[in-house]
Amino acid sequence: MERDDLIVNDSYALNSHHSEEEGAVIRKNVWKVTAILTLLTTVEVIMGVYFKRSETFTWSMIKWTFVILTMVKAAYIVLVFMHLGDERPNLKKVVLAPYMLFISYLLFIAITEGFAHLGNSTLFQ
Repeated sequence: MERDDLIVNDSYALNSHHSEEEGAVIRKNVWKVTAILTLLTTVEVIMGVYFKRSETFTWSMIKWTFVILTMVKAAYIVLVFMHLGDERPNLKKVVLAPYMLFISYLLFIAITEGFAHLGNSTLFQ
């Protein structure tokens, strides 16, 4: 029995509408996304390894930097992999703003409850 879902003669016939130039642009974009996300992750790891609580930066500054970098990475992933980056700027803001607001709300609740659990009334030490 012969399968009708296989293309025997040309295995790339379904993607034949892409030219080599378009493929090069797509590959370049994938490498750019990989480099940016790797760079942001590397910065987070270096901060986690080298910055201590007693150095120039306070521990709360370092934690907030982690939160901000993570939110930047999340927004970039949504923009690229969900193809939101190709849309109009107002649509980008309308889609990303509720997520950032929700994440900020979750962080506020976690921090507030964490300090309430510790019996501490100040957010920054």
